[in-house]
Amino acid sequence: MKNTQKNSSELIFLVEEADEGGYTAKALGENIFTQANDMKTLKETIKDAILCHFEEEQLPKIIMTSK
Repeated sequence: MKNTQKNSSELIFLVEEADEGGYTAKALGENIFTQANDMKTLKETIKDAILCHFEEEQLPKIIMTSK
């Protein structure tokens, strides 16, 4: 379900190494979580998750990760 509320223009993801290997990313202040085996793939899955979560006109202008 896409978010239909007005959002800030900035979205920050907390990136951590997963116990079983790979990485996880959780958006601060939004219900977005994704994971991948490497950082390059994680950045791609973050972009995909954001596109699924927000309507096009509400996409954050700034997306940052903690790593």
